[in-house]
Amino acid sequence: MSLGYAEKLSFIEDVGNVGMTEFFDPPKVLLEKIEQLAKLIEKSKHLVVFTGAGISTSCGIPDFRGPKGIWTLQREGKPLPEASLPFHRAMPGVTHMAMVGLEKAGILKFVISQNVDGLHLRSGIPREKLSELHGNSFMEACPSCGIEYFRDFEVETIGLKETSRRCSDAKCGAKLKDTVLDWEDALPPKEMNPAEKHCRMADVVLCLGTSLQITPACNLPLKSLRGGGKIVIVNLQKTPKDKKASLVIHGFVDKVIAGVMDSLNLRIPPYIRIDLFQIIVTQSLSADKKFVNWTLRVASVHGPNAAVPFIKSVEVSFSEMQKYKTASLDKQPFQLKRRTITNEAFDIMLKLNFSDGCGCPGTQINIPFDFKISTKCLNLDKDAIFQKLKDTAAQDPRCGQNAVIEKQVISSPKSEVTVHAIVTNIKTFESHFQSNGDLKWPKDSVNGTETSRKRSNSRKRKSRP
Repeated sequence: MSLGYAEKLSFIEDVGNVGMTEFFDPPKVLLEKIEQLAKLIEKSKHLVVFTGAGISTSCGIPDFRGPKGIWTLQREGKPLPEASLPFHRAMPGVTHMAMVGLEKAGILKFVISQNVDGLHLRSGIPREKLSELHGNSFMEACPSCGIEYFRDFEVETIGLKETSRRCSDAKCGAKLKDTVLDWEDALPPKEMNPAEKHCRMADVVLCLGTSLQITPACNLPLKSLRGGGKIVIVNLQKTPKDKKASLVIHGFVDKVIAGVMDSLNLRIPPYIRIDLFQIIVTQSLSADKKFVNWTLRVASVHGPNAAVPFIKSVEVSFSEMQKYKTASLDKQPFQLKRRTITNEAFDIMLKLNFSDGCGCPGTQINIPFDFKISTKCLNLDKDAIFQKLKDTAAQDPRCGQNAVIEKQVISSPKSEVTVHAIVTNIKTFESHFQSNGDLKWPKDSVNGTETSRKRSNSRKRKSRP
């Protein structure tokens, strides 16, 4: 079971009132600053973005020092906000997806984040262009071979502790560890070293939604100054680094970045979430060889004991076979056992009912069934299939589209394992300036709902040599 949100925050100390007051640039000044920022970005050769909790507040994840931030509410003796939806269904917002657009356009070279919400990686920023200084709540890593596992569920521990799973590499098998730092943990060189390198190379470091108070991370943008780079800060609170910045913008990060994308004539790409699950069909002959005893299981791709968090229940029915009783599986593991006549062929129809936070109620998948399991395994081009699903979803913004990406055949026990990819959320963005000078964009076309929150790890940390 995952640690509760309040439990994970139990070690937060009193950090004072610094930075809790919000400031807003007048509309005309804001527009002028947005244009300045757009020109800086357009001319930049090596743009680096440094992000904090403020870019995720519009995604339903609270910050720390804002009026409704976690530390502010704690100081005032007020309860922390209740999560409207599970944290694992949080969707990237305008700023996250705008960065994906800038990266695809070849403008954004690297992202450094203090957040642990996993939204940068989920948005589509390539892992090799991202440093997550404080870890990722959805990531496990193998301490032996270094393989990372990005999960669809929140890892149950923090503090670089061992989890309940092992590395899936047959040559390794070591126990995995979570990647989220506790207060006393030093920033990992694997994340810190590339962050320092890109800040030194940067001609513009754009700081978004961060108080820039947590050392040593907050000093990373300053490394660009030695090479003549410029720092731009977009934040609602004043920061200790404002005097070092070439431009400081007090405004909502989403509005500022949407304005910049408009000015650059760049589209903010849609967010399309694709989740994976597997269907396992295991068969065996009865002793008299007249019947087939078979088991069907809808399971996670993340291990035999992992849950499938985006599926609430599974309804099973059969084509033209009224004598076979339908079933409703509402508890995990989703598993059904049946006995049918040998060599009888029919379709098993699965209705997957999605959990809260998904963009549609569910979808249906048909499984052809006969006793003759294919001997051929399928290893398809996963990237091509994912891209096709995304292209289809972007043109027809409704979730539920799915495709097979892999099939394995196991001889003993006689089994067929089919991995499916399915679109579970679609969120589109459009922005424009109105003639009255106000920055506005239509309500997000969201196939789904805004989500929950979690600790975005920050405070003073040890640095390693």
